[in-house]
This record gives sequence, structure tokens and C-alpha cells, in this order.
Amino acid sequence: MEIADHATTDASLQVSKWIAADEPPPFSLVNATGRPPYLLLCDHASNRIPRRLGSLGLAADDLDRHIAWDIGAATVARRLSVALDAPLFLAGYSRLVIDCNRPLGAAGSIVTVSEDSPIPGNRDLLPEEKAARAAIFFEPYHRAIAAFLDDRAARGAATGIVAVHSFTPVFHGRARPWHVGFSYRKDRRLPDALLALMRRDPRLVVGENQPYPITLESDFAIPVHGEARGLSCALIEIRQDLIAGEAGAAEWAARLTDALRTIAASGIFSVAKHEESGG
Repeated sequence: MEIADHATTDASLQVSKWIAADEPPPFSLVNATGRPPYLLLCDHASNRIPRRLGSLGLAADDLDRHIAWDIGAATVARRLSVALDAPLFLAGYSRLVIDCNRPLGAAGSIVTVSEDSPIPGNRDLLPEEKAARAAIFFEPYHRAIAAFLDDRAARGAATGIVAVHSFTPVFHGRARPWHVGFSYRKDRRLPDALLALMRRDPRLVVGENQPYPITLESDFAIPVHGEARGLSCALIEIRQDLIAGEAGAAEWAARLTDALRTIAASGIFSVAKHEESGG
């Protein structure tokens, strides 16, 4: 099942100015009735730009690149959702519109340059434009995640948060050797368990806080929805050339499914704290 954010009438009118009736909603929730313990997030699931913004001044080829989305991540996340019977939130629009895994106002929230590519449509934005993008694309996604976790907490259901991302094999001319990386900040329970299981396979190059560590300046979902609630949480990064096709995505989804099932059986997950707001 997929649902759109339930907004007030005024907010709905604002959304209609940004998103046409035939365009996707700001986010989707897949398998809403999936069982605990996992909640899956895919913050960079789409490379779509709302028609109101055109192409942000980019060529079509640029929108297919990693600067616009996490290639293959949504495919892996959807497969994990089915295999684990886990709910999955997917952001509906490109990270170039606004990045759903960056704190509002952070340097990476609405970028004017991504890697070596200028983003003309993001230059010289007025504060009102930035605020509108946050209200339409960022805030509904995170309100819905927070409400979902509040509901789980009220029902006493244990939860572990898994954010599914992917990374480009070459960044600023430097090759990245890792096949997969697991990132954390304060809570190491789930990342440590994933690292231990994945490192059993000698064929894999497994990164710890690679290619990126989680920080309060560069990340939103794990600190706010995971750490602030005391939940086991991890950010998974899979190299994009490994999951760009269906066969690779299926292979990695199966590998991660086995690991996540093993971890779930270990009983490391805690019950979410009920909070009135979660970002």
C-alpha cells in the first residue's frame, strides 16, 4: 500500500502549486502494515524534478547521474521491504530539489554545485523559495516517519531503522574500493552487527563509516529518527555499479536480507520512544 501525506486544506493548495495532479506525491509509504522490527528509509530514491522547476538547468543525462539520486537504492529497498515484510518510506523527488537527508539550512540541503556540476536552478534562491521546498518535499516526509514511529511506540513495538543509500564508484576522480559501507554516529548496535556479518565474506570490501560518516551537519534521518529515540539504526551505502541493474540489486537485497534477519533474531532492537514531533 502507498499513501500520501495527509495535509490541511491550505497546505494541500500549496502543494498543488508545486506538484501537478499527475505527478507523484512528495513521498510514498510502501507496505505500511509490515511487521516489526525494521523500518526502511530511502531518502534519495528518485531523480524526479517537479515540472514547476523544469530541469533545474541540467541536461537529461545529468539527472541520471548520482548527483540527482542514489542509483539502485530504491530497487534494493523495495526488495528488502518485500523480503523482510518491512514498511518503507521513499522520498518522491530528487535530492537536487531539496535533500531529505540534510538538516534544513545546511550547506548540502539545496546545493548549487554537486561534485563538479553546477545546478543553475538552485542559484540565488530567495528564502521564501527555500522555505517552500522544505514545506512541500522535506517536512511531510519526515512528519510521516515521525508519526509512524510514534504509533509504533504507542503500541510497544520494537523498531530498528535502516536507511538505504548508494554511492558512486568514483568521486572527484578518486576510486572507492568498498562494495558496501555501514555508517553510524552514536549508536553502534546495528552497524556493528552488520559489519561483523558482512566481513565473513572474504570477497567483500566492507567500509566502516565509509564512504561517509554520519554527522549532525550532514545527516538528518539517523540522528533524528533513530538516535533521538534511542533506536538501533544504521545507514547502508552500496556501491552503485553493483546495483544499477536488476540482477545486482536482487543479489544485494538477498545478501542484506539474510544479515538483517539474523540480526533481528538476536533481539537487539528497542521500543521507540513516543514523541510529539520528530522533525
